[in-house]
Formats: sequence, C-alpha cells, structure tokens
Amino acid sequence: MSEITPIVLLIHFLTLFLFLHANSQFHDQAVLLRLKQHWQNPLSLEQWTPSNSSHCTWPGVVCTDNYITQLILDNKNISGTIPPFLSDLKNLTFLNFSNNNIIGKFPVAVHNLSKLEILDLSQNYIVGTIPDDIDCLARLSYLNLCVNNFTGSIPAAIGRIPELRTLYLHDNLFDGTFPPEIGNLSKLEELYMAHNGFSPSRLHSSFTQLKKLKMLWISGANLIGEIPQVIGEMVALEHLDLSSNKLTGSIPGSLFMLMNLRVLWLYKNKLSGEIPRAVEALNLTSVDLSENNLTGTIPVDFGKLDKLSCLSLFYNQLSGEIPEGIGRLPALKDFKLFRNNLSGSIPPDLGRYSALERFEVCSNRLTGNLPEYLCHGGSLRGVVAFDNKLGGELPKSLENCSSLLAVSISNNAFFGYIPVGLWTALNLQQLKISDNLFTGELPNEVSTSLSRLEISNNKFSGSISIEGNSWRNLEVFNASNNQFTGTIPLELTALPNMTVLLLDKNQLTGALPSDIISLKSLTTLNLSQNQLSGHIPEKFGFLPDLVKLDLSDNQFSGIIPPQLGSLRLVFLNLSSNNLMGKIPTEFENVAYATSFLNNPGLCTRRSSLYLKVCNSRPQKSSKTSTQFLALILSTLFAAFLLALLFAFITIRVHWKRNHRLDSEWKFINFHKLNFTESNIVSGLKESNLIGSGGSGKVYRVVANGFGDVAVKRISNNRNSDQKLEKEFLAEIEILGTIRHLNIVKLLCCICNDNSKLLVYEYMEKRSLDQWLHSEREAKSASASVNHGELATVSAVAGSLGYIAPEYARTVRVNEKIDVYSFGVVLLELTTGKAANYGDEDTCLAEWARRHMQEGKPIVDVLDEEIKEPCYEDEMRDVFKLGVFCTSMLPSERPNMKEVVQILLGRNRRWVCGRKNMRHA
Repeated sequence: MSEITPIVLLIHFLTLFLFLHANSQFHDQAVLLRLKQHWQNPLSLEQWTPSNSSHCTWPGVVCTDNYITQLILDNKNISGTIPPFLSDLKNLTFLNFSNNNIIGKFPVAVHNLSKLEILDLSQNYIVGTIPDDIDCLARLSYLNLCVNNFTGSIPAAIGRIPELRTLYLHDNLFDGTFPPEIGNLSKLEELYMAHNGFSPSRLHSSFTQLKKLKMLWISGANLIGEIPQVIGEMVALEHLDLSSNKLTGSIPGSLFMLMNLRVLWLYKNKLSGEIPRAVEALNLTSVDLSENNLTGTIPVDFGKLDKLSCLSLFYNQLSGEIPEGIGRLPALKDFKLFRNNLSGSIPPDLGRYSALERFEVCSNRLTGNLPEYLCHGGSLRGVVAFDNKLGGELPKSLENCSSLLAVSISNNAFFGYIPVGLWTALNLQQLKISDNLFTGELPNEVSTSLSRLEISNNKFSGSISIEGNSWRNLEVFNASNNQFTGTIPLELTALPNMTVLLLDKNQLTGALPSDIISLKSLTTLNLSQNQLSGHIPEKFGFLPDLVKLDLSDNQFSGIIPPQLGSLRLVFLNLSSNNLMGKIPTEFENVAYATSFLNNPGLCTRRSSLYLKVCNSRPQKSSKTSTQFLALILSTLFAAFLLALLFAFITIRVHWKRNHRLDSEWKFINFHKLNFTESNIVSGLKESNLIGSGGSGKVYRVVANGFGDVAVKRISNNRNSDQKLEKEFLAEIEILGTIRHLNIVKLLCCICNDNSKLLVYEYMEKRSLDQWLHSEREAKSASASVNHGELATVSAVAGSLGYIAPEYARTVRVNEKIDVYSFGVVLLELTTGKAANYGDEDTCLAEWARRHMQEGKPIVDVLDEEIKEPCYEDEMRDVFKLGVFCTSMLPSERPNMKEVVQILLGRNRRWVCGRKNMRHA
C-alpha cells in the first residue's frame, strides 16, 4: 500500500493542475467575451467567438503558456470605457488600446496589472488627471498617454517608476506643472511633453541627470526662464526640441558640444545674445534657431557641420557676413536666413557641393551676385532674395532649373536679360522680379505652371505678345512702370484665371480689344498712364468680379458705357481722358467724386460732384417754353394732389396696423432684461439697418438701459402650419438657454402674426467678412465677431456657397452641415476668395476640392496678401482641413471636436501621421 500512495498523489496533483489550468483558460476567454460585449460588439472583434480554437488565436491576443500576456487592440474603432474587470487578466505585460474612441478617466483596472511593462492609451478621449499612485506600475518601461484630454499636473509619482524608458505625454490639456522627480528616471531615453498648456514653468535642472535621454520634446508647453547651462551634461541627447515657448537668456555653449546631438530646435522663443562660437556637435543635421532675438554673427564653425541639411536662422537680428564654409557643406538642403541684418556677399559655392532645395535670404543687406551654382544639384525649389542690395545678372544655372517653383528677387539691383530657360522652367509657378533694372522683351511663351508674374518697375520694352496657351494659368500679371509699346493683344483677355492685370505707366497705344474672351475672374485692372485711345469697351461692364478699374491718363473718348454702372467698384478712376456725355447714374455720389476729373466733355446731374451739371433741356421759342411750362405745372399739381391722397390713405392704414400689432406683440425673454418690446419695435428704422439676407433684415437698435442689440426681423407666412410655429418657438426657447462664450447670446424673441423679432447681443467687431474680405462681399457676414473671436456660424449654412449639398435634400441642419460651413470659412481664410467663388456650377468648396483631386500644388491657391514662406506649411494644413470639412459625403467630414483638435495639432489623423511634429 505504501508503494502505491506516491503514484496516487502524483495523479491527484496532476489532475488538479490540469483542472486549474483549464479553468484559467476558460476564465481568460470569459473576460475577453465580456470586453467585447461591454464595447457593444464592434466589427473589429467579430472573430472573438467561442469555438474549438483557443482564444489565444483571436486577433489582438497574445498568450504565453496559454495565459494572456499581450492585448493589442489599437485602431479597432472601439468606443466606450475600459471596464474594471480588465484587471482579471493578471498576467498582462503588454496593453495597447491606442487610436480608438475610449472615454472616461484613467482606468482603475490598470492599477492591478502589476506585471504590466508596456501601456499605450494614446490617441483617445481620456479625461481627468493621471493618478497620484501610478508608480504602483513599477515594471513599466513604456508609457504612452499622448493625444488625450488629460488635465491638471503630472504627478510626482511618475518619477518613481524606475524601469521607465519611454514617456509620451504630449498633446494633452495639462494645465498644471510637471515634476522635477522626472529627473530621477535614470533609464529614461525618450521624454515627450510638447503641446500642453502647463502653467509657466522652468525646465528643471534635475532633467540634466537623465544621462541616457536621447529625445527631449517639450515644444509649445509654456516654458519660461533660461535653458540650464548644465544641459550639456545630457551626453546621450540626440534630439532637443524646446521650440514655441517663452525661453529667455542666451543659448548655452555646452549644447553645441554634445557629440550625439542631431537635431536642435529652439525656434519661436525669446532667446537673446550671440550663438555660441565653438561648435563640436558634428553630428548635427538640423539647426533651427529662428524667430528669436539673437544678435552677433553666424559662427564660422557652422562650416564644419558636414551632416547639416537644414539651417534656419530667420527672424533674428544677426549681422555680419555669412561664413563661406557654409557654402561648401555637402548635405545642405534648406538655407533660411531671411529677416536679419546680414551684409556682405553670399558664399559663392552655395549649391555647388549639395543638392540645395530652399534658398531664402530676403530682407537683409546682402550685396554682390547670386551664387552661380544655386541649382547645380538640380533640386532647387525656391530662390527668395527680395529686399537686399544684390546686383549683377542672374546665374546661368537658373536657366535649366526644372525643379524651380518660385523666384522672388524684387527690390534689388539686378540687371540684364532674364534667361530664356527661366521664363519657361517646367514647374515655375511664381516669378517676382519687380523693382530691378532688367531689360529685354517678354517671351511669347512662359511656363504653363506660371500663376504669378510680377515684373513692375524695370526696363522691359517691346510689345506684349502671347502665343499658344502657355499663359492660361496666370492669375496675377503686374508689368507696371516699364517701357512696353504697341497694343494690348486680344489674347490677354482669354486668361480665365486672371485676377489682377496691371499694365499702367507704360507706352501702350491703340484701342482696347472690343471683345473679352474670358476674364471672368478679374478683380483689378489698371491701364493708367499710357497712350490708349478709342472707346471704353462695353464688355468691361460684364466682368462679374471687377472691383478696381483705373483707365486714367490716357486718350479714351466717347461716352462711359452705362454697363459699368452694374459693377460693384470700390475704386474707379477715368480721369484725364477725352470722355464725354453723362456719367452713369450709379456713379453720381461722393464715393466717385474724383473718378472723372479732367474730362471736359463729361457732365453730371448732381452739382455736388466736381463736374459741370448737364443741360438736359434744349433752347426753344418763348411761346413753346411758356406752353411747356404750363403743362409741367399742371401735371405737377395733379401729381401733388394724388400723392397727398395716397399719403393720407397710407398713413391711416399704417397707423391702424401698428396700433393693432403693438397690442399683439408677444414678448419671450431668456435673460433678465430692462427693456420692452416697444423699445425694440420703435428702433426698426431704415437708418438702423445693418444687414439683410434671405430670411429677413438685421437692425442695430439701442435698447433702454442695455446698450446696443442686434435685431433680426423675420417675416411670417400667415399660412404656416401651427405645428411648425410651435416647433419654432420650442427651438427658440432651447437656443435661449444656451450659455457659451463663443455663441451669440439670444436675449429674447418678440413675435406676432406678421413678424418675428430675434434680439441678440450686439457684436462690436462686426461680421467675419469684414476681417476676411474687407471690401469683398461674402456671406461670412452671417458669422459675428467679438473681440476677434468667432461667435457663431449658425446662420452661414443657409447662404450661397456655405450650404452643404445634402441640405437641399433634407432641409435639416445638423453638426455635419455646420462643419461644412466652417470648412468654407477656413477656405476663405487661406485663399482670400469668397465662398461663392467659381462659375455658375461651382463654389469655393468644390473649386478647392477639384484643385486637390487634380494634384495641383496647394501653394498656388494661398492668399498672397498673407502668405509668408515660414508659414506655408500651416496654411496648407488649414486649407486641407477646409477641404476635409467640405467633403461631399457627411460621413467623411470630421466632427467639430476633431476639427478643434486638428487646428490645435492634436488629432490622431493628423498629428500622429507626422509624429513628433517636424521630426517626420
């Protein structure tokens, strides 16, 4: 019996082990199925079903010895919270829920996963603070909480996770502080805390204890004070980005002694003093110190950085010459030194030993020639050197530079001919060479990509001749103040994209083309100070977008075409010609008082203008005049009697109507108000009218004891359904309860059988279109602005160009329609064009979408008035967001929360697509 007992015990324990093991497997599977049910059975987890196969084979599940050790559920479109029972998976070492729609606070379930080494909850919608006891996850080596909505401070406990190597906390809403205890993480290699709203904080000197740290990214985090001088003790540092903060003081010299440093970005701070002279960080590939207050000269030692591909020092106060050694760097691609006080010549070898892509040195005091080898590498995209003292002829390397997109060298002293190959460079989009001494003639053909040609204030001569269709994409042509002769060719009127045409101050002769083939986009036309003659073409009156017209100081004759009166001109000058006859009635006001001077044959019906009054009655015999006068007086007397009778009846009817209506006004207030309906109704005068639209008029009314209010008057349809009337009143009551800083406050509603009056707070900064378009007319007038903030776009969706396509079918306003309207406003901001831009079948949104689909460069459509080279990337992003918001299908548009996150650089679709901002 004693010999059998050990065998029996062994069998017993083996059976018990197998039972417990099987039970554990069943338990893990049950937890997974509960998770699936908790998240309402998303399609991404449809293969999570009980079957003969083990749950260890399910997507996203990794087992070790049949225990679940990894749960990798990123990008699974999971919505909801992380439930507490997740902690039942006690063997988890790897947990990844990134890029989903997880909400709620930091999951308490994670606290009990003591074996966890990797935790990734990034790109979700988690709110609240990071727990103060997060150090209970003592084995963590990787913690990624980026792109969420965490607030408060980063707890000190995070510095007590000894194994932590990677810590990503960027793109959240932290508004507290970050702890010096982070400096205790001796194994930390990557620390990202960028794009947070921390309270003003200094970079803790304890961070310099992080001897293994390779990546430090704390841009846009409200850092203040100086960069610690001992930062050079972080010997492993490879990537340092402290940009877009408020750092002051000088740049520590020890930074340029870090042998492993590859990227140094300190742009957009308040750093001052000189750039350190000694440079031994020979592995540097990118140095961006732009937009600071740096002084002194560029270090000669920069010429030793053989791996340097990007040097950005623009928007500083640097002086002196550019070290010649920089011109011989073999890896240099981006060279941006604009807006400084640099002098001397540009290094002559620049571009000779590297494939230079961007050359931007504008707004300095540079002299000499442009380097001969700028496009030697065949990759040059831009030459931006305007506002300097450069001279000589253009380098021959630009003649065969097919990669060129833009040349901007205005306001220098260049002379000679423009190389033929530059005019026709395959991809050239902008050629800006105004204010120089160039000579020669215009070519018959230019680059088919050319959209902007600015050659004013030079010495070009000859005739303007256009052949073929190479000019078809030209939008701006400024050739003012040259020596052009001959006539204006008919082909110049066949450019459908042309918006600005300036040919003033030349020696052009002959008549204008009587026909206009296609100038439907033209907004500005200046042909003044030439020797043009003949009649002003009637076709000018059919240019729908023309707002500025200057034909002064020529020899035009004949009458002013009455068709010009239909234009909405904000500037008109026809002075100093030989015009005759009456000016069109539309121009008989003080706004055009100086538009017709020095035309002896012109007259006006109004004596207030600087023109003689027209004599409309020819002289006749005395008898005829007497009879005619008697007839006129009789007619006037009869008309007076009829008018008196009509006025009496009108006043009586109007008095009765007002008397009846005043007694029937219904006053619904949503706030405590000290004015009555009579205060509002009495202010509805034409003199108070500030706007009108498809649904009514808007008045600015002074309400007793309240100040100015905006009153929108909507006419009632007497046959409207009572049910619809009740729904309107119900919705008004809901609107009246909304309290939000960015939404115009609805104060009250006053209504009767004929009208509804919606009384809003008055926005002192007027409508958004005043800021977007100035004189241009746009329906962004429906969006109000207060102290520079967007207050509402609720009325925009019903206006031409802003309405989403589906609204015509459903007549229902929802968030996706609001997003569409907001997207149109973004497109207006970036392009400078109105929402109704396009032909009769298109609008701005469709035009922008088509531009993207055809693969054309976005930079072509950006508003030239606000475009700066250093902000083109941001403008392109906002333009793309506008196209994204105006997608044809509502399901493809983002929601407003995503839009805000995209604008803040926090949305997963955008931020993580180019991870680590400029790192990509």
